[in-house]
Amino acid sequence: MDGDPGQAPLLRERWPVLAGELDAALAAVGEKSLRRRASRLRVVQMCSCEDDFCQSFRTAPATGKAYGPGHRNVWLDPPWPGYLVLDVVRGIIVHIEVLYRPPLD
Repeated sequence: MDGDPGQAPLLRERWPVLAGELDAALAAVGEKSLRRRASRLRVVQMCSCEDDFCQSFRTAPATGKAYGPGHRNVWLDPPWPGYLVLDVVRGIIVHIEVLYRPPLD
């Protein structure tokens, strides 16, 4: 998934079930703006941590520095035992933490 992030696979095409779960979780917490943008998210880069419980991924290229001002975490209630946390920078979802979830593939 290196190269042009605009050519990276759409989340909804790569993992349609996860995309639906994300949409429902965003709706449940009233994140209308993030929900509208979520349909256009791309899977730019998988997490390289190699932890067996992690399936996190970037939806925007890494900058190599801290997110800084304008960053917030959005903790969502996933329909599985585990965690679904979004890193949002200035209203843009840049990273999705998917932890302790059954395999995405």
